[in-house]
Amino acid sequence: MSNLYSVGLGVGTQNQNGEWLEVFYPAPLLNADAAMGDALAAAGYQGGNAALEIDTQVMADLAATLKNTGQEEQANIAEQLSNSERPLVLTVLAEDNAPASTPEAYLKLHLISHRLVKPHGTDLSGIFGLLPNVAWTNEGAIDLAELPERQLQARLKGQLLEVSCVDKFPKMSNYVVPAGVRIAHTARVRLGAYLGEGTTIMHEGFVNFNAGTEGPGMIEGRVSAGVMIGAGSDLGGSASTMGTLSGGGNIIISVGKECLLGANAGIGIPLGDRCTVEAGLYITAGTKVQLLDDQGQKVEDVKARDLAGKSDLLFRRNSSTGAVECRTNKNAIALNEELHANN
Repeated sequence: MSNLYSVGLGVGTQNQNGEWLEVFYPAPLLNADAAMGDALAAAGYQGGNAALEIDTQVMADLAATLKNTGQEEQANIAEQLSNSERPLVLTVLAEDNAPASTPEAYLKLHLISHRLVKPHGTDLSGIFGLLPNVAWTNEGAIDLAELPERQLQARLKGQLLEVSCVDKFPKMSNYVVPAGVRIAHTARVRLGAYLGEGTTIMHEGFVNFNAGTEGPGMIEGRVSAGVMIGAGSDLGGSASTMGTLSGGGNIIISVGKECLLGANAGIGIPLGDRCTVEAGLYITAGTKVQLLDDQGQKVEDVKARDLAGKSDLLFRRNSSTGAVECRTNKNAIALNEELHANN
């Protein structure tokens, strides 16, 4: 059997109809070799992308097979899962195609949060339709249709069923906590977020799925879906980045290295390295920007989209005129020529 894109041995939750609500993969594997594929055949895997529900005996047999083929880490996981009282799943992705089931979708989200792939590094097409809207409680995931009965049964026992949120995405920290990060409010980081080492997410910071930070960095604002923040960059309090799902169209918004978005600032264009957006200033692609030279004199009016991806820029608002201005460490004339080089 040929190499596989990804393999996940997981344990999850199903509703009363046997439909998957969520899956936990302790150690998802990226780029599994042919030997792994051969071992999985013993558990019923026949090729392609598949999510196979298996019982504890099959998982125990798989653990022995994996151990015999030298797959020690996955063998250990399989051995532990073989003692489960919850539904077990073997998810195999032969290729990086759009997910076709809830277990496949969860495996891809795990790959990102485990830092095995970066945002935009795996196909997540159609993922919203595969993730059920779930009540996340102190007793785990519960189907919304089954929630009232579960709440009543808890009350009859003198207990409280705590519903922390109702969402398609769970919080990342219930599945993986990457090394070297701080998360002040764990509910504000979704599974499928990528947090590089040295990242701090403060209480009002938020990181969506398929988005994240290279680290180190301080996030006190919003990192929307699809946005990646470069190393050494900070988002001030309530700063925001426009995601591709909320008005950014097909433009992938990103922030380069050593950038600063001041408090309440925002961007709808990608930034290069060492850029600053002053507090309270929101820049969209169509924002009219006055390009200034090193003497503070206007050289030309441009659209913010013309400055997308450029480095060493300072965006500010003129306190007297209200005009949005851009100064740069580069000579403004040289930058102007660069902007028009491909016209």
